[in-house]
Amino acid sequence: MRTEVISEPGARDRPNEDFAGVCLPASGQGGCVVVLDGVTPPTGGTGCLHSVPWFTARLGGALTELTVSRGDLTLREILERAIRRTAAAHAGSCDLSHPRTPQATVVLARWSEDAVEYLVLSDSVLLLRAPGGALTPVLDDRLDRLPRSALASDAIADATVRNKEGGFFTAAADPSVAARAVTGTAPRSGVGALAALTDGATRWTEKFREGDWTALLDVVRKEGARALVDRVRELEAADREERMFLGRSKTHDDATVVYVEL
Repeated sequence: MRTEVISEPGARDRPNEDFAGVCLPASGQGGCVVVLDGVTPPTGGTGCLHSVPWFTARLGGALTELTVSRGDLTLREILERAIRRTAAAHAGSCDLSHPRTPQATVVLARWSEDAVEYLVLSDSVLLLRAPGGALTPVLDDRLDRLPRSALASDAIADATVRNKEGGFFTAAADPSVAARAVTGTAPRSGVGALAALTDGATRWTEKFREGDWTALLDVVRKEGARALVDRVRELEAADREERMFLGRSKTHDDATVVYVEL
């Protein structure tokens, strides 16, 4: 089995808000991938004493432990419990009802001898590659389907579409959001490799349009995860004024790639 992980902050003067993990239990019969992309809060506060990296570390740790140890639970049930556990860790000190309470996108994948289970919430991406090369992207595209006017400002998004019916959902303090996640199961024999990526890495396809999902995974598979992030950084640096490619709120973003060959 080949595993590869890279997680790089978008800027050296601020912490990485992503979380990445690969677990291979001692039984040797399965494993899991956990990737979170912490949502950078706007100026004005979050109602929370804790940072986004604190939140993603707590949630990511809970997801990793539960995904490995509770094979009897579905991935939605695991996400629900992990959110509940993380919320309980700071409910006494923070306003968890604030629309910008620390939150994150989620990708979970768990495999056994028979199956690969997966879950995606918000705009991080999971790619499943069949042994023959066919690629299946697993996407939660709610954010992409919203009109630009709904995202014109943080205040508008918070009031109308963030974690609201008809909008988009992230893992914050409400465990019921787990029911909104995109989930599924594939036969283990039908998945030869998988990759989980935050949107700082998927910019290569989604923003800069350098290639489709198959081409992106080929870069990771043949050249390594580091090569994909380096390519993204080169494209970002060449387009610092952000005029050619709309929808980039910052020049560089935290970029995480986890690649596993089963």
